[in-house]
Amino acid sequence: MTTEITWGILGCGDVTEVKSGPAFNKVAHSKIGAVMRRNAAKAADYAQRHHIGKWYDNANDLIADKNINSIYIATPPAPHKDYALKALNAGKNIYIEKPVTLNVQECQELIAAQKVSKNKVTVAHYRRALPLFLKVKELIDEQGIGKIRAINLQLFQRPNSTQIAKTEINWRINPAISGGGLFYDLAPHQLDILIFIFGKPVYFNGFSVNQLKVNEVADITIGHILFENDIVFNGIWNFNSLPENEVEKCEIIGSKGKLDFPFFGHYLNLENQDGKQTFNFEAPEHVQQNMIEKTVNYFLGEGENPCSLEDALLSLEIMECFGRMGI
Repeated sequence: MTTEITWGILGCGDVTEVKSGPAFNKVAHSKIGAVMRRNAAKAADYAQRHHIGKWYDNANDLIADKNINSIYIATPPAPHKDYALKALNAGKNIYIEKPVTLNVQECQELIAAQKVSKNKVTVAHYRRALPLFLKVKELIDEQGIGKIRAINLQLFQRPNSTQIAKTEINWRINPAISGGGLFYDLAPHQLDILIFIFGKPVYFNGFSVNQLKVNEVADITIGHILFENDIVFNGIWNFNSLPENEVEKCEIIGSKGKLDFPFFGHYLNLENQDGKQTFNFEAPEHVQQNMIEKTVNYFLGEGENPCSLEDALLSLEIMECFGRMGI
């Protein structure tokens, strides 16, 4: 019986510097055993700075390391499926970044592969474990704003917004690497939380267009979802906004009040028959730490899977539908 999770990180790039990487050594019964990056000098530098004893410049070598029992796949989406299949074949558990794969078909292949393996896979939809979204779920479950009627989401950003993580190569606007445009980078967080709170959608539809045509990906996306109990969602993601029109807000309207909050912020406004109240949440040092702790517990047999491949498939199906160019 495994008593400690020893991690190998595939892709020790920017996302692992603060958001996730250090948390693996701060969670109980968890440690980083090795890291990998194709650039050997950068892999060595990361290992030295983060006090990690071993590094690789080849993914296959890290996956084959017998001292590693779990793999964190932190690369851009394009190699996710192949790395995950290799890790499953090597008998490793997997924590995999979002979007989980380039497309729905690849995710379905992973689900099939996991079913015939004895290994566990968790998807890094880490907002499920953050206090803000747990509070939103609690208020809705307790009918703090009555029965939910509608959900409205607005995300308007200027081109080259600071909301998008900066990397050496802007792979997020290369569909062959990211699966789509900037919508594919931010929408997984939002859609997954809606599924986490409201369950599997009954119906969804949407489309994308490329208005500016400065690259090959869409810069505006429209989507509609019908959840159970006739809960209606309308969303717009616009990445060609004027700076003065920028907004990032989700509003959940109920029969007795409403909630509003940013998916990428740290406050929640509640308005109901008792008046108005604002909940403020401290920004965590390592935003993925709570999710990593839940994942470690799951891998050790001490908790449920905080986000399964099947969970991630639901949001990926919606993204693929909304991301279609034109009607």
